[in-house]
Parts: sequence; C-alpha cells; structure tokens
Amino acid sequence: MVNISNNLTKLRVPQIKTFLPGPKAQALIKRDDAVASPSYTRGSPLVATRAEGCMVEDVDGNVFLDLTAGIAVTATGHCHPQVIEAIQNQAANLVHISGTDFYYEPMVKLAENLAKRAPFPESIDGLRARVCFTNSGAESVEGALKLARYYTKRSRIIAFQGAFHGRTYGAMSLTGSKIVQRQGFGPLVPDVTHIPYGTLASLDYLEDKLFASVLPPDEVAAIVVEAIQGEGGYIVPEDGFLERIREICSRYGILMIVDEVQSGMGRTGKLFAIEHWGVMPDIITLAKGIASGLPLGAVLSRPELMTWPPGSHAATFGGNPVACAAANVTLELLEKELIDNAHQMGKVLQAGLTELSQKFEQVSLPRGKGLMVAIDVFDADGNLDPNLRNRIVDKAFYQGLLLLSCGKAAIRFCPPLIIDRDQIQVALQILTELFEAK
Repeated sequence: MVNISNNLTKLRVPQIKTFLPGPKAQALIKRDDAVASPSYTRGSPLVATRAEGCMVEDVDGNVFLDLTAGIAVTATGHCHPQVIEAIQNQAANLVHISGTDFYYEPMVKLAENLAKRAPFPESIDGLRARVCFTNSGAESVEGALKLARYYTKRSRIIAFQGAFHGRTYGAMSLTGSKIVQRQGFGPLVPDVTHIPYGTLASLDYLEDKLFASVLPPDEVAAIVVEAIQGEGGYIVPEDGFLERIREICSRYGILMIVDEVQSGMGRTGKLFAIEHWGVMPDIITLAKGIASGLPLGAVLSRPELMTWPPGSHAATFGGNPVACAAANVTLELLEKELIDNAHQMGKVLQAGLTELSQKFEQVSLPRGKGLMVAIDVFDADGNLDPNLRNRIVDKAFYQGLLLLSCGKAAIRFCPPLIIDRDQIQVALQILTELFEAK
C-alpha cells in the first residue's frame, strides 16, 4: 500500500537546518570512504534519505530542490505515488523469474507500449519495433553495437567526440567525453572512429576525406549518435545534421543508432528527442527515465533488424517485472501530462536563463530542448571557465539547490518532469544570487 508523506512535496524552497554536510552525513561519508570504489565522482556531499517530487531530504533533515533527477532518471519525480503503487503491487506478486527464459505480462505490455511508440516506419504486419530489455544505458549501447554488427556483418563503427555512451568496454570504446573514462583500460573495442559532433562540416569530412581514404563505407556497420549530446555539454546539433546522418546511412547501407538514454522518455518535450527532427533511425537505446528510478534499459530496433537467434543476447535482470511495472506507469504519466509539462516548463527555464545571461557576462545563452537545458560559464576574458562553473555548482549545493555539470564549463538542468514554474523561479533566484556574489 502506498504510504508517501506530503511534507516534502508541500515545500517550495530548500530548507537548510545544519551546516553541510551535517553530522550524520559526515559519519556516513566517512564510512563510505573506507569501502566504496574511488571511481565514484560524488560531486556534492549529499547523503539522501528520502525524496518526493522535486525535493530531496538528507539524513540531517536538510531539504534540497533537485534539478538533477538522479542524472535525468526520475522522470515522474521522486517517489511518484502511482509509480510506487505499481512497484508495490508487482513486488507483492512477482519480483523476478527472468524474461530471458520465461514470460510475464508486465514485460510483454512494456514491449508493446514501446514498440507502438517507436519512431520507426510501420512494417507490413503493423509492427514498428522489436524490443530487447537491459539493465542500464551502457548495456543498451552494448546490445545495439552487437546487433548492428550481427545484422550488417560489418565491423566498423562511427561515433562522435564529446559523446558519452557508458563505461563498459563497447560503450566506453564509443565514448569520447573525458580521457579519464578511457585512460588505462586499453585495448578497447577495435574499429571505432570518432569525428566532431553536431556540424555539417564534420559530415563533409567523413564523406569527402575518411570514406575516400581510410574508412571504407561498405565496412561500416553503424553511426552511433546522441540526438542531443548529453555529458558533452547538452549540445544541440546544427540544423540538418541528423537528417544528413540519416541520408548517409541510407546511401551506404549503414545503420543509424540514436542514443536516447539521457534525452529520451519525454525529457525534451517529446517522447524521443529525435522526433524534433522527424528523423527515423534504425536502432534506439533507452534507459535512465524509462522506469522513474528503477534500473531498466531497452534496445529498440526496426523489426527486420532484430534477427539474432535465441541465446545470442539477453540479460538475467533485463525487463525485471517490478521495473517493467514502473515503466508502464511512467509511460502513462508521461503521455498524460509530463511530456507537455517538460515542453512548457522548458520554455520557462530557458526564458529565465536568458535573463540570467543578459544580466551576467559570465553566463551564455541557454541551449537545449524541453527540460534538457544547459548554460556555459565564462571568465572575464570570455573563455570557458570550468573553475567558476564548479564553484557555482558547489555553492548552489550549500544553498539547497542540486545541479550537475557537463561539457567543459556547462551547468546542466535536467529536473524531474513534474517541476513547476515556482520551483524554477526559486532555482533561478539562487543562481542569480550566486553569480552576484561570485
């Protein structure tokens, strides 16, 4: 039975009651330091204990306004009552039996829900997609990479500088974001070529130079691209960029894989970000916001592509019944109101950030779509300033505002899709005060 307190959801502003991190938080951080992998980044010393909507409470009773959504994961907000009810009901009946070997209704229903919404052409038999479930975004990318190579019988892959697709070996080999994510882990998966992201000039270089000299197009299995580049800086590509990739792929028999792990599930004001450009890819990877916080991912492909035989690809926990139950309700909530709210509140957020940019020379104009928005931070000479960006994000935490960085000097805004106008104004006011006091 759902038992969610309304205390946090009634709050409209952060409430900081102790020094940060508080005594209980400090004690837990000390315990964590002794046993946790040092590979975790832990940008802010938040020790969360519960959360509702857009508000997160730490172990010392401090309450934060969350504009991170667990890195764009809690699409319906923290602990949405309908999602929690679905989780509880499913957990009371069937927690796990593995969809790789048996059948259960939540997994079939979710596959149907995703298949009928996938931005692929409708086939003769009425199908739009087949679905393979995974545990995470990186695992979805791994699956897409395997599928592309299996179907095309080609080995080469084209990816983009600045891209982030995950840290497992195949996904890491496609990633081009930060050197620390690759350094010391070689050799990586071979036959991956990176080119600059987002410009038509980059695609000219691909066709005119690489295809003509060192990269035979008939050996390329796939081009893997983020519709909007995430960790690379929330970069929206030039007009015509994604359409040109589609044209190149069609001309050379290459598969177009669109990574929607961060940009999908309503975040940009459409279910899939690629829909903003009317481009139909061949394969889509999903995770993050798909199940409002439960670990789940998916590979969607045009039906005729997913021809790999039984046993060739699967995951024990991929499509877990409880996660699928959460995802089915998440889809309902997204389509009922939250995709539209992401579109509308994205306008409010970008308008407020535009005012911030006009007031402070250190702040760029915002970029993005829906509630996938970023600003760059500059120094007095107009150069990107990661140190100032880091100080702003850090100081925001101490004012009760949770933010994330991305790119070289960008602050990203990826709040739960339930965020409202008042909460956005609170966040903007905190940012204004921080830039005034920088």
